[in-house]
Amino acid sequence: MACRPHFLAFLSVILALGTALPATAQGVSVTDLAGKTHIHGLAFDRADSSSVLVATHHGLMKAAPDGTVTPVSDSQDDFMGFTPHPADATILFASGHPKGGGNLGFIRSDDSGKSWQQIAPGVDGPVDFHQLAVSPSNPDVLYGSYGAIQASHDGGKSWTIAGDAPAKLIDLAVSPTNPDIVYAATEDGLMVSRDGARNWQQLALGGAPVTTVELAADGTIYAFAPGRGLLRATEAAPDFMTVAEGPDPAGYILHLALDAPASNRMVAVTGTSAIVVSSDAGATWSVLGSK
Repeated sequence: MACRPHFLAFLSVILALGTALPATAQGVSVTDLAGKTHIHGLAFDRADSSSVLVATHHGLMKAAPDGTVTPVSDSQDDFMGFTPHPADATILFASGHPKGGGNLGFIRSDDSGKSWQQIAPGVDGPVDFHQLAVSPSNPDVLYGSYGAIQASHDGGKSWTIAGDAPAKLIDLAVSPTNPDIVYAATEDGLMVSRDGARNWQQLALGGAPVTTVELAADGTIYAFAPGRGLLRATEAAPDFMTVAEGPDPAGYILHLALDAPASNRMVAVTGTSAIVVSSDAGATWSVLGSK
């Protein structure tokens, strides 16, 4: 596809780098946030789904419904692989880099993101899982990418090498019903493993980039493919159909999160670092705080 070389060069930069300006001001808007830091992930706040948790290069933030962003974490660490516990709103998982350099290992917060502790360094760590996913059906099972795919079956206390990571990995997600089924968005398409990330098979869009993958509780798979838009299928019948072009036709969805109680509600970060929300399963989008 014609956009692919430009897209891949663009993606490699934004996945690796944050900006030099710390997001320290109280009450910054989501529009201004893109000029102050890089966004590595996001999720609806399970304690108050009207708000969105935003993992950035300079700490964890919270975006209110009016688009106002305030700091949550005591630290300004670089939060990578950010993912919430599927049931407990107070527990969050992440990895990444401490302010000043190095790797954080696998870290966890038990107070909704205010403070964080290293639970384990990971294999050959401390790791910096850029991709991290937790099983919705068994939160003790997590997968993280650090060279290979590492797996934990005790809530992140210990990690083992599960298998090789798919080439050009961008995102990971776990089936809502089976902790052994893992999905991988890559620059060469959407992959699936049915044996706990040991082996991978092509699921869709072979040869085309897929920038993100998320699953709803009912087994609906959402993925974004530049040039095709937001795609939807089911685990039972993975025949992907386009939902819509996406929130920013000139950009890409880089991170996508669903509201667990109401999966028709979505929040995403675009290629232009806009935080956008949808209340109709991705058919239409608006900038957070614009309505």
